[in-house]
Amino acid sequence: MKILKAKEVSQKTSFSVGHIHRLSREDKFPKPIQLSENRRGWLASDVDEWIEKCIKERLDGKVIRKY
Repeated sequence: MKILKAKEVSQKTSFSVGHIHRLSREDKFPKPIQLSENRRGWLASDVDEWIEKCIKERLDGKVIRKY
């Protein structure tokens, strides 16, 4: 199990860190897990699944998400 920092998630998705946090609050992106009082991170598997879901929706011809 790998935990990603916000900057790593940003690089993986090409979204800014602020946008990632906004999407998480709006339930449009996986929620980070609280690691300590001041530290959060994302499970790499959650981010990978979210990306795969976006790709599948596009390939299936569904409406592309608007972020």
